Amino acid sequence: MLDAHVLVLNKSWIAINVASARRALALLYQGHARVVHPEDYSIHSFEAWCAYSRKAALREDDVPMVRTPSQSIVIPEVILLTAFNGFIRHEIRFSRSNIFTRDKHQCQYCGALPDKSDLTLDHIMPRSRGGVDSWENLVLACARCNVKKSNRTPEEANMRLLKQPTAPRWLPRFGLSVRKQEMHSWQRFVDTSCWVTEVAK
Repeated sequence: MLDAHVLVLNKSWIAINVASARRALALLYQGHARVVHPEDYSIHSFEAWCAYSRKAALREDDVPMVRTPSQSIVIPEVILLTAFNGFIRHEIRFSRSNIFTRDKHQCQYCGALPDKSDLTLDHIMPRSRGGVDSWENLVLACARCNVKKSNRTPEEANMRLLKQPTAPRWLPRFGLSVRKQEMHSWQRFVDTSCWVTEVAK
């Protein structure tokens, strides 16, 4: 339970990281953060959150809690830092698996969703003509489109890309599965369409 994920907002309510519940509760206890309530987005100090947790326990609400000998504390879903107003820089590692995730296992020419074994990495500008391995020059292609395109550019093969490839932008929770309740409470702060399942930082 203490390894659950908690969305971290900076002082300006901008999502900057994901912390473990253990770390989030420590920040809350030390006064460095406040809990953002998942329903009305009100903010709560450690003492106020403990009081809220006692009421939730009495109601036997089905919410994840950390239980101690003296009390139970609801695991927060979102916390707001009280002082830090900066950003944490992250980069998505350039890799074959992350290209598959970025392109959502879909051929970027015809839109097909074949089995992973039937997808290949295609160089928009062919390697034989100076094309390099980069976020901007590699896309997924099904076997049929790869053969059709051959050693040509999309324009030369009269094949249009579904979208221009770019390096994916890191977002909190990028690459991890998302529980339904987190999606509900996090969607105000993070674009849920960017949450995927296989990207590794």
